[in-house]
Amino acid sequence: MNILSVFSELLAQSGFAAITWQQGVMLLVSFVLLYLAIKKQFEPLLLLPIAFGMFLANLPLAGLMNEADHWYQSGVLRIMYMGVKSSLFPCLIFMAVGAMTDFGPLIANPVSLLLGAAAQFGIYVAFALANATGLFTPGECAAIGIIGGADGPTAIYIANNLAPDLVAPIAVAAYSYMALIPLIQPPIMKLLTTKKERQIVMKQLRKVSKVEKVVFPVFVVLFCSLLLPSVAPLLGMLMLGNLFRESGVTGRLSDTAQNALCNMVTIMLGTTVGATANGEIFLRVQTLAIIAMGLLAFAFATVGGILLGKVLCAITGGKINPLIGSAGVSAVPMAARVSQTVGAKENPTNFLLMHAMGPNVAGVIGSAVAAGYFMLMFKS
Repeated sequence: MNILSVFSELLAQSGFAAITWQQGVMLLVSFVLLYLAIKKQFEPLLLLPIAFGMFLANLPLAGLMNEADHWYQSGVLRIMYMGVKSSLFPCLIFMAVGAMTDFGPLIANPVSLLLGAAAQFGIYVAFALANATGLFTPGECAAIGIIGGADGPTAIYIANNLAPDLVAPIAVAAYSYMALIPLIQPPIMKLLTTKKERQIVMKQLRKVSKVEKVVFPVFVVLFCSLLLPSVAPLLGMLMLGNLFRESGVTGRLSDTAQNALCNMVTIMLGTTVGATANGEIFLRVQTLAIIAMGLLAFAFATVGGILLGKVLCAITGGKINPLIGSAGVSAVPMAARVSQTVGAKENPTNFLLMHAMGPNVAGVIGSAVAAGYFMLMFKS
C-alpha cells in the first residue's frame, strides 16, 4: 500500500467526499449568521449559538444530531435537543425572562396592553397565509403564525403540541428573526411614522408599589390559566420568575434565574435550535414557505403595533410616541431597545426605553394567550 492509496482511502471516507450541496448551502448560511452575530453584534448571545449549532449539524458524517434506539447512543446535540422537544427549555427560558422583567411600566401604563395586543396582528396574518397555501393543517398554520409574536419559547411550545414535525423550521425562524430585530424593524418603523412623531417625548411613568408588582403576576396566571388552561406552563414559569424578582425574599433564586440558569439554557437551546437546520430537511418548499411567512408575520406584527401607536398618539393629542408600538412583539428587551434607538436618533434627549417596555412585556403575555387560544381550538 503506497502513500497515495492511503490518502485516497482517507479522502474517500472523509467529510469532504460526503458533503452534499444542501449541507454546503447551510454551512454558508451559518457563516453569514456568525458574521452578523460577531461583526454586526445582532443579539450575539442568541444568534451565535444558533449559527454554530447550524454549522455543527451540517458537518458531513459528524453525527451530532443522529438519533439512535437508545437515547444515550444518540448524537450529543440530539440528547440536548430533548429539552426542546419536551418544552422544558422554553419553560425555563420563560422563568429567566420573568426574573429579568420589570412589569412596572405595564402596570403604570395599562394602555400598553393594547399595543401588545395590536402587535399580535402578525400572528393572525401568518395563520391566514399558511392556511391559504393548502400545504399545512390548521394546527400547523397556528404554530407557524406564532412566529409573528417574535417569541421563541412560545413558538417551540405550540409547535411541540400542534405541529411536532415542524418544530425545527419554526424554532429556527422564530429565533433567527428575534435575533435580527435590529435589522428588520427600523425600516418599517421609519416608513410608517413621521419625523415629528418619532421626536415625541413621553412623560415619566408613575412609581408602581411593591404590592402591585407582587399581585400582578399572581393575578395574570390565575386569570389566564382559568381562561386558557393550556397556557399555564409558560405563563406560570414566567410569573414565578417575576415573583422571585419582586417578592424581595428570594434574591438568590432571582439571581440564579437571571444569570446562571438563563445562560446555561440559552446555550443549549440556541445551539440545538440551530442544529435542527439540517440541509436535506431544511431546504424544502414547505420549510422555505415557513421561513418566508415567519418574516411576513414579524413585519405585520411590527406594523400592527405602530399603527395602533399612531391612533393612540392622535387620541391623546401627541402624548404617545408611536415607536413604542413596535415593541409590542414579545422579544424582551430587544424590541424595546430598538424603539429607544430609533427614537434617540431623531431626538437625542428622548428616552423611550421604559415606555417601550410596557408593550414589550404585554407582547409576551399576548403571544402566550394567542398560543393558548390556538391550542384550545386545534389540539385534539
